[in-house]
Amino acid sequence: MPTQVTNYQCPSCGGPLRFSSEKQTLLCEYCGSEFTAKQVEEFYAAKDAAAAQALSELEQQLETRPEEIRTEWEYSGTEWSENMRAYSCPSCGAQIICDENTAATSCPYCGNPSIVAGNFSGGFRPDYCIPFKLDKDAAVRALKNYYRGKAFLPRAFTDNNHIEEIKGVYVPFWLYDGDMDADVSYYATRSRSWTEGDYRVTRTDHYKLVRNGNVTYQRIPVDGSSKMPDEHMDAIEPFDYSELKPFSTAYMPGYLADKYDVDAGQSRPRAVGRAERSSLAAMTATTGGYESVSVASSRFRLNNGKVKYAFLPVWVLSTRWNGENYLFTMNGQTGKLVGNLPVSKSKFFGTFIGIAAAIFAVGYAVLTFM
Repeated sequence: MPTQVTNYQCPSCGGPLRFSSEKQTLLCEYCGSEFTAKQVEEFYAAKDAAAAQALSELEQQLETRPEEIRTEWEYSGTEWSENMRAYSCPSCGAQIICDENTAATSCPYCGNPSIVAGNFSGGFRPDYCIPFKLDKDAAVRALKNYYRGKAFLPRAFTDNNHIEEIKGVYVPFWLYDGDMDADVSYYATRSRSWTEGDYRVTRTDHYKLVRNGNVTYQRIPVDGSSKMPDEHMDAIEPFDYSELKPFSTAYMPGYLADKYDVDAGQSRPRAVGRAERSSLAAMTATTGGYESVSVASSRFRLNNGKVKYAFLPVWVLSTRWNGENYLFTMNGQTGKLVGNLPVSKSKFFGTFIGIAAAIFAVGYAVLTFM
């Protein structure tokens, strides 16, 4: 089925608009005009309605064609992968080939940002988004700072390393609300010792502790993209939800975006697991004053569960060194960055040998003195 593709063009000169993370507005690269998301939405409302009507008429024409014509049209030439789609760039007419889940991209020929508006239909349109606050230069600086202070990082990695790809991506997230009822029991001990004649006596008292309560959670985030490593998405939290805005495609130009491919039902166990671990930690924090505390049993129940769909900003940086790929992700709102770094074996073993030699020297000196 054809899908509508839109790119936002300047109402003044027709040039492409891109969302500015610094100014939080859409800027024209040609005439310098500046527009708010609301202004662009209002301007394009009538245009999008007309495009949707034209799309509907085209679909009706395709459905009314004779079967033999439809078959020839659909299957002539090389067969497409089921997961790939072809769209036409509104600016230059070139074909844009992308994944079926792509919601925002850019034309490889003219470079204009394009919104695959059809991929926000059928239940895929987010409820909220947090616009990018940090730009590409900030992501590069954050990566360079991330290298600093890493004692076992190979020098050649930082000297010769160059970033192969930097992408600003709106990652799909599910935000879960709910009330967690928690009932937890613990085994605990408390000991005291004293001397009786020639004996040292220790008395250990055993207790059973019971804790129960209710914890309310709002917007537990779970990414809905199988392409993004879950451990990276968890590590760059938290996001500042006070800056959540009602979703608008006007925030998309200049960035990539994917709709979810892991739905809310599939993501729910991760959200519930996070709520349970946090509830257990809150209950355990009330068991101070004992020498040892261990969980005997626990029961959790989630009530009033609700979920919302949001796009959250993430910078993705990738680099290659010694034939290995290294991925880094940065929170596009707060700047928190995580990633995996190589380890210099020579530095690691050199440090280990140096420490071992120092310990041996100290031990030898003590024995000699004795």
